[in-house]
Amino acid sequence: MNALRPERPGKGNMLESKQPRRPGIVVTPDDAMIDVPRGIELRGFPAGEVRLHATLREADGSLWRSQATFLADDGDLDLDRAAPESGDWREPSSMASVWSMRQTEDAPRAPESTLPITINLHAFGERGTEATATLTQRFLASGVERRDIAESGIVGTLFTPGGGGPVVVVLAGSGGGLMDRRAALFAAHGYTALALGYFGVPGLPDHISATPLEYFETALNWVRRNLAPAGGFVALSGVSRGGELALLLAATFPNLVSAVIAYVPSPFTHGVLNAGRPGENRHSPAWLYRGTPLPVLSGANRTANWDLFDQAPPPRRQTPAFETALDDADAVARSLIPLHRIAGPVLLISGEDDALWPSTRFAGIAEQHLRAAGHRFAVRHVSYPEAGHTIDYPFRPTTVLARPHAVSGIMLAYGGTVEGNARASEASWREVLRFLTRATSEEKATQ
Repeated sequence: MNALRPERPGKGNMLESKQPRRPGIVVTPDDAMIDVPRGIELRGFPAGEVRLHATLREADGSLWRSQATFLADDGDLDLDRAAPESGDWREPSSMASVWSMRQTEDAPRAPESTLPITINLHAFGERGTEATATLTQRFLASGVERRDIAESGIVGTLFTPGGGGPVVVVLAGSGGGLMDRRAALFAAHGYTALALGYFGVPGLPDHISATPLEYFETALNWVRRNLAPAGGFVALSGVSRGGELALLLAATFPNLVSAVIAYVPSPFTHGVLNAGRPGENRHSPAWLYRGTPLPVLSGANRTANWDLFDQAPPPRRQTPAFETALDDADAVARSLIPLHRIAGPVLLISGEDDALWPSTRFAGIAEQHLRAAGHRFAVRHVSYPEAGHTIDYPFRPTTVLARPHAVSGIMLAYGGTVEGNARASEASWREVLRFLTRATSEEKATQ
């Protein structure tokens, strides 16, 4: 797990006394954006065991905790160099105190909040010594404006950095809703970002069923007309079904999309799966275009075996059923998105232990088809071993490896390990930012 060791930014506030041997916790920096790695040092404790507890109360009311016990020779510990003797993580890593957190109190599902997150750190040493500190993670950067959008039939949340910038449209997966946090992070890096809803948001349908692509065409035209994207650059960033959708929209409306970032995506169009109306067949169409349902990989598929999913014990892995569907060459050809029509660079991100669907195999198929078609733009596929379906932005808890689906309520396995998902979330975010830097530079060079 040494890959998770952060490179430290400049010193932040030192939350300790100036007395050199008084116990204290130093967090560097103690208050920054969530994607900034922190260093944590325990100082001035007597030699012997030191226990560190971290707690987080999320905006939705859920409670998360992690703990580890260290052995201090001289009373000072740098968590990026000291491996715990026991606890929720085993390798040297300050940020492990965050990504190893486990949920200890549940809360009802709520819309994403971009309010700051405060993590409380409490260290206990020998002879009754102790110290506390806080670590604050932010989503909204200074100067970024947030605005709710409900106009021209579209619904979303807009995050605008000072002076505007290239645009990234952020699409959620089969859980629906708005990915406000991810959009806010894009804005923190200078991109105007729109978290675009398409179901599961007030004012929009409750389910993914028969979603018309014209809705997104309207949204993309609205973006170009109202946001004046720098250099005319509009990227799509989607997760899971949102990754499928990002590829589909870029292929359907190539003149409106400059680049694609597809997290754990599929290059095929699918049915409603777990996000359809109550009682609806999972292979009912999710997407419509000009009133016509788009093909469904597992629909009328000669080899698909969904008993592998339906008869599996919870948490259920969906991937085996999707693997069987790929053996029907006709269904594969029929449901493959026309990726050759995409007119911009493509970044594909996948987890090699994805339990929801085979995202690494799917992304590999997408890459292969783009290259075979002579795609004249950059194509990059990064896959992560020991990562599952929940590759996210960095430095947040990655311990939820199974959970009820937000729409169907079925207990699903998502795959990966805690450490593997943490590593993938950190590394992929760096890939995304590099990809966007190159893509926007290339867009400028062609104008």
